[in-house]
Amino acid sequence: MSDQGNPPKHNPQSSPARPNNNVKTALMAGAIAISMVGVGFAAVPLYQIFCQVTGFGGTTMRVDEAKAAIVKASGKKIYVRFDANQRSDLPWEFKPENPVEQTVIGQKDMAIFTAKNLAARPVTGIATFNVTPTQAGKYFNKIQCFCFNEQTLKAGEEVRMPVLYYVDPKILTDPDTKDIEEITLSYTFFPVDQSEK
Repeated sequence: MSDQGNPPKHNPQSSPARPNNNVKTALMAGAIAISMVGVGFAAVPLYQIFCQVTGFGGTTMRVDEAKAAIVKASGKKIYVRFDANQRSDLPWEFKPENPVEQTVIGQKDMAIFTAKNLAARPVTGIATFNVTPTQAGKYFNKIQCFCFNEQTLKAGEEVRMPVLYYVDPKILTDPDTKDIEEITLSYTFFPVDQSEK
């Protein structure tokens, strides 16, 4: 008897099962998606660390009291302008006590910002900052700062927030910064959605 008219018999061991391939593909796609979300969340703090270490994009440097104590004042002065902003949906009044100060390069100085909650309820905000001109960022050293820390103000509450800083004397020997006469330190406060916590 001839098998020419009959279709070939299917041998289940000769080809992999389709459902297993689909499950593996779906698991792989899911793992990639979860990894991408993780990378997305990690990108912000990693970028922040990169900027703080390098001074990239006008990001200031963070130093401790011990390192600040060994810096020698140069005797040369520079103007530091303080800029305060808040996003329109943050019901605060935010401003520097003194918009411009003249400071000795290498000497510790303090600027005070004030924030007042204009709402009838507690509101939480968080600040970001930058320095211009951007090439001066790596020489603007903050010892103490309120940035990247959530600040919760009660209804009508007003607070004073200090920034302790110095300008590194190396700014005077860098060809890109030696002629800078004024640095602007700018803060922007954003609301923090407490319902997500």
